[in-house]
Amino acid sequence: MTKRVVYASANYKEIVQDNGYFVDKTRFIELLERVKNPVFLRPRRFGKSLWCRILECYYNINQKDEFEWLFGQTYIGRNPTPLRNAFFVTHLDFSIISPAGTIQEIEASFNHHCNLSFNSIVQKYKQWFQGQVIIEPKGKAAENLGAILQYIELNNLPKLYVIIDEYDNFANQLVSGHKDDLYRALTANDSFFKTFFKMLKEGRKTGAIANVYITGVLPITIDDMASGFNIATFITLDPTFESMLGFTQSEVDNLLDEIFRDYQLDPATRREIDAVIKNQYNGYHFINPEGESLYNSTILMYFLDWLCRHREMPRYLTDMNLRTDLSWVKRITSAHPGDTEEFVSQLLNHNRIGYDDDYLVNKFNMSAFFQKEFYPISFYYLGMLTKQGEKYLGLPNTNMRKIFTEYFNELYRLDVSSKYAEVMIHFAETLDLPQLFADYWRLYVSQLPEVVFQQVNENFYRTTFFELCSRHLSNLFTWNLERSYPQGRSDLEFVGKYHARYASTRIVIEFKYYSHAEAKKLLKVSRLSKKNIAAFTLQLADTEQIMGYITGLREEYPEAQITSYVIYCFGNQGFRVFKVL
Repeated sequence: MTKRVVYASANYKEIVQDNGYFVDKTRFIELLERVKNPVFLRPRRFGKSLWCRILECYYNINQKDEFEWLFGQTYIGRNPTPLRNAFFVTHLDFSIISPAGTIQEIEASFNHHCNLSFNSIVQKYKQWFQGQVIIEPKGKAAENLGAILQYIELNNLPKLYVIIDEYDNFANQLVSGHKDDLYRALTANDSFFKTFFKMLKEGRKTGAIANVYITGVLPITIDDMASGFNIATFITLDPTFESMLGFTQSEVDNLLDEIFRDYQLDPATRREIDAVIKNQYNGYHFINPEGESLYNSTILMYFLDWLCRHREMPRYLTDMNLRTDLSWVKRITSAHPGDTEEFVSQLLNHNRIGYDDDYLVNKFNMSAFFQKEFYPISFYYLGMLTKQGEKYLGLPNTNMRKIFTEYFNELYRLDVSSKYAEVMIHFAETLDLPQLFADYWRLYVSQLPEVVFQQVNENFYRTTFFELCSRHLSNLFTWNLERSYPQGRSDLEFVGKYHARYASTRIVIEFKYYSHAEAKKLLKVSRLSKKNIAAFTLQLADTEQIMGYITGLREEYPEAQITSYVIYCFGNQGFRVFKVL
């Protein structure tokens, strides 16, 4: 039976049953056992829920007979710990809880969800509970949990292993929705939420709870509830666990080896596939900026699922689910429009922003969430920014650069769709890059307000040009931004998809930007005009620079059909495009 890419499934048993590809992270189970009450945060779509299911299957005392089937081919199956299948397990998913209505209605939703799980405990493990613990369906979750823990303690039953997935989901919605009063009520000393976590703390103290594993996205709620659960161990920034979720390069290489073998994909396409997924989905550094970067695992599986089913790359390399992250940008920055534009422009122009490393672990609470100095930290936890050295955060990959450019276009209400059809069709038929850039300048750049040009640089033109092209030409091309060669990094490359019309085609572009003042000095004129811009000639140093990239490209892809251009942008006054090769 051919293996399957099981995309967006958080059900470990289903993946095993469907003979799905699985990147084995189970070596981290034995490391987690050394940590008391671990809290591990990661952005969405990094496999947190699947990991919770793996822990549930591993520790569930009722699944002893399934251990070999579930884990036989994994690290932990070959090296099980003494605690395997030793506990009762409750797996709570707080993303189900509704944040709508009053605090009483939120509490009712919370109690309902938790009580269903607690009733499941006494039913699944009824040979131990023997009907002696009754869960009140409309009772308080903390009290029902207390009844279970007390019975476990008094009767010396197997301990309870508690897994809480998306612990902060409904609380984050209150914060991002600016429902401050509800959030303060949720995290108050006498709140149902804090009382529940106090019960977990009590269960750990008495020994009725073996451990509490908590996962989510943001540390706000843990910080604001410190007194209710001050026994947590924050392992998000612990180097030991940096690659517990997200795929390393070697893991991706092994996965692709399997897929290419199983599906008999053309080995000649492997190099291009490797380059595309690295450009699109790799680049996350959560702890060590100099260490190995990580792939966004779920989004990568989206790509591989399409590849296996259609034997070609998907047209749209950004999973539609990833675009929902843009709503977080809007929620966090919407209170201060001026700060929003400054923040987004900084990333668009420079692809990095300074941050205070202390804020990653200190003072991260609701009151700080919407402050300008906390924007970088918030987006780091949300997976939109990643570490670039010790003092900067930056966009991790092309996917995120595209998303932030889309937001820039929204902020300034720029039309990027309705009037570009003829322009893009013409380029698809002719590959006339000078005309394409001229149309971009005429249709896109002309919409920009004057204030934008106070900050633009070559990265701005490169990124906005790429984003516009990717909207309309993704059936034919993928793109590289700042691809590394021995001779340096190219600015932008159009790469023809191996299964499309322009397979083997490469268009290499180097951008050069001059402000008004720089342009006048360079051109030796007192006033910048279209006439003196038209007189500007290709600079020898720029020719040598782009030819260096082409030399490196030919060494890697000797079969590539390469054309190259240097594009000069002079403030907002004009441009020149020169074909080099």
